[in-house]
Order: sequence, then structure tokens, then C-alpha cells
Amino acid sequence: MDKLPPLVESLLKPQAYSHDTRNIQLVQTQMSFLFLTGDYVYKVKKPVNLGYLDYSTLEKRRYFCHQELELNRRLCPHAYLEVAPIVQQDTEFHVDGTGNIVEYTVKMKQLPQERMMDVLLTQGKVTSEMISQVAKKLAHFHHKAHTGPEIAAFGKLDVITQNTSENFSQTEKYIDVSLSSPRYNRIKRYTEDFTKNNNELFRKRVEQGRIKDCHGDLHTAHVCFTDDICIYDCIEFNERFRYSDVASEIAFLAMDLDHRQAHSLSRHLIDAYVKLSGDDDLLGLLQFYQCYRAYVRGKVESFKLDDPYFSATEKESILQTAKEYFGLAYSYTRNKPLLLITSGLVGTGKSTVAQAIAREFGLSVISSDVIRKTLANITPTEHHFEQYHQGIYSPDFSRKTYKHMFQQAWNILSQGESVILDASFGRRDDRQHARELAELQNANFIIIECQANEQEIQRRLEERLKQETVSDGRWEIFQREKQDFQSITEMDNKIYIVADTTQPADKIIKEIESKL
Repeated sequence: MDKLPPLVESLLKPQAYSHDTRNIQLVQTQMSFLFLTGDYVYKVKKPVNLGYLDYSTLEKRRYFCHQELELNRRLCPHAYLEVAPIVQQDTEFHVDGTGNIVEYTVKMKQLPQERMMDVLLTQGKVTSEMISQVAKKLAHFHHKAHTGPEIAAFGKLDVITQNTSENFSQTEKYIDVSLSSPRYNRIKRYTEDFTKNNNELFRKRVEQGRIKDCHGDLHTAHVCFTDDICIYDCIEFNERFRYSDVASEIAFLAMDLDHRQAHSLSRHLIDAYVKLSGDDDLLGLLQFYQCYRAYVRGKVESFKLDDPYFSATEKESILQTAKEYFGLAYSYTRNKPLLLITSGLVGTGKSTVAQAIAREFGLSVISSDVIRKTLANITPTEHHFEQYHQGIYSPDFSRKTYKHMFQQAWNILSQGESVILDASFGRRDDRQHARELAELQNANFIIIECQANEQEIQRRLEERLKQETVSDGRWEIFQREKQDFQSITEMDNKIYIVADTTQPADKIIKEIESKL
């Protein structure tokens, strides 16, 4: 990581501000430095020209600071306070001081980080009612948002294809870095085919006045549940990205909810918005725009890999996030939903594999361990040890668990979405039931049998006893389960994968792609 610029180093000091500060924190994006001071946030634009964004001169940065202030007051009026000058005094820099103005910053109230949607999602604290309120705010915002011939022109097919073509040209350098060549080609082909075959639908959206001056960057990290819902950090730097179909805006947030494994909330957002706005035609464009938005997020994350101010450790996390978004974009190109089931003995890594695949392909995960304890009114992470085939692990209770798991899978597949069933599937009857469910829903089907050597399994199970996990697996259970497990001989190789879970998950993911 390169040394931070002197201005940034200076703004990390309390004396740079005219008010008290508390533990100044620096947050970076590809295009800005943000200084969190306790009561206020100061956003300084980096002097970069990225092609689609030009902050290369002081005058341009001043202009876009004012644009950011004005545009974000539409959806978050109380947080955006002013554009403040940054002055230089000898070797130090100060906000709102006297001296030579060398930079500008957008001053905002510091919103509570713990109330951000992305943070709340990790804690399971976002409810369908909260999502309904977001949908209501967006429907009202879109109803009032500016439109007209100049804005509507951005919904025409030539502009949309310009945007998508730019995405693909700008990400060529990241092929085999953050996305594979087969995925790149698949997403590109899907995008080109969709735009070519849906010219009439795009034309209709323009005629209906659905192209508006939108937010443009509506993902979960930009929604804060304060006294009022604050949706902040819209795109100010390029009208081409902000002037868009409202379908693209809703698809963006729905996609990011999918990325965070909140698939039911994603569906609820779409349903609530369509009901409030009366925009039924939105549904015909949703998957296309979800793919587009996921790809843009993958692209933006990939750009950070070239930023010298991010550390090597930060770039490892950035690379993983970019891969996840590109994987999600790829998942939206499927014509059919996917039902994937894990199988294997306790401790073979089924849940770890299921979660890795879910992140990569944007799938819902249904865990038999979670359902089992929910049915028994037991906190999922509370260990509940039973003898083999006793209590909540009895054959009768297991059948009840699988029945509920299949019902949930049926509901998800019936909406055209994909799902992973994370369970042992040690009985042929249960595996066959899952396969028939996929056939009835016209879904692709894959089974992954997880395996590992017994020494590694014993180590995992002993370590698991020390942790709060949903699994109650123990070494003595493994020994009994091994005797009863019915070998998978009924599945052909086109849908059956044997996975050594001591190997990297990337190998399993590539094999899934080849099966699909």
C-alpha cells in the first residue's frame, strides 16, 4: 500500500477540525476518502479520472461536491449539511479554516453504523415491515423524480447497450482474476441476447415515463434505518448512471439482498414495490437488471484492486467480494432454477460447502439443523445432545424435518429462484424425493457428496464442540451414522459430484459450473 497523501494524513488529526472529534476513522472507496469524526463525516474526492468519472481538477471536485449535496438531500435531507473548503496552513490542512483553499469536502452528519441495512442483515434484524417501508419510500421518490425527453433518452436501447458494452470492455483485464473466462462469456452472451430480443419492452418503458432521475447506487450499505429511513450516497458524477429505469433501481437493491442471502426480503421488496407503484412491467426486466447491477458491483470492486491506497489484506477481501458479485451476475443468466443438495456424514463439511456455493451463485440455503431446532423450539446455536436416533434426531422427527425442508424448497423454486438443501441425505428415498421435486419445478438438480478423511472429521467435530454452532455432531454419532448411510449409487455422473472438503471450495464450484 502506498503512503497516504499529506492531506489525508493531516485530516486524521483532531486539530484539523473546529469541533471535538472521537477516534477519527478513515474509510476508503475507489473514488473518495471518508473521515468519520464522531458527530460528522467528511468526504473528500480523490483526484482521479476513471473514464466514467472525472475528479481530476479542483474545480471539478468542487462542482461534484455541490452536486452530491443537492442530489442526496432528496432521500436523506437531514444528513447532508454543506460543502466545506479545506485550506492549507504551512504543512497542515484544516477544514473551514483561513488560508489557501486546496480541496473541498462534503460535510455530513455521521449516521449510526449499527443501523445500516447491511449491518442489520448480518444480525438478522431486518424485517419484512422494514423492507416494506423502504419500498414505500422508493415508490414515492420515483413518482416525484424528474423525467422528460432528455432523461427518457437514457432508457433507449442504444444507451443501455453502451452501458453494458462498457462494463465488458472495462472488465476484460480482470478475466481469470475476479471472474473466469466462461462466466464472462456467458454473462456477455446473455446480456446481448436479452437486449436484442426485448427492444419493444425497452421502448415501452420509455413511453410509460419509467426512466427517471434515480439514486443510481442503491445497495444495502446505503440504507440507514434512523428515525426516518435515510438512503444516501447517490451517484452525482455521471448522469448516464443515475438517469435510469426505475426497474434497474429496484433490481439493484433486490440483487444486493440476494448477495447477502436475504432472498425472502429481496422478493418482498419487489412484491411491495410493484404493488405500491402499479409497475407490473418491471418484472419482465428484473432479472436482466439484477444481472447488470451485480456485474457493475463486481466491476467496481475489481477496480479497487488497482488502487495503491488499499493494503494487500484489504485487497484479498475485495477480490473475494468481486468474485461473489460476478458469481451472482452469472446466476441470473440461468433459464431454469437450480436445486442443489448436499449429502454426507456428520463433520464432512456440508454446511461450509453449502455456504460457499450460496455466496458464489447467490442461492438460498435451507439447513436441516436450523429447521430441526426451530421445530423443537430450540435456539439454533444451542447444543442439544441426544443419543443416536433419539429425541429430535429420531427417525420420526427427521422425517418431519425433511418434510418442512422440502416444502420451503418448493416455495422458493416455484418463484423461479434457486436453493441449496444443507442436510445429510443419508437415505435414498430422501435423495429421490429431492430429485423429483426439482423435476416437478422444472429445475436443474445437482447432488454434492461431501467427504473428508476420518482424522480431519474427528478434528472438526472436537473443535465444533467448543463453538456455538447449529450442529450437534460428535465423533460417536459419526461412527453410528457411517454404518447406516446408504451409498449414493442411484445418481448418474451428470448430476453427482463427490467433493473432498479438505480441498479449496473453488474446485467444487468449477465442477458445478461444468455440470450446469
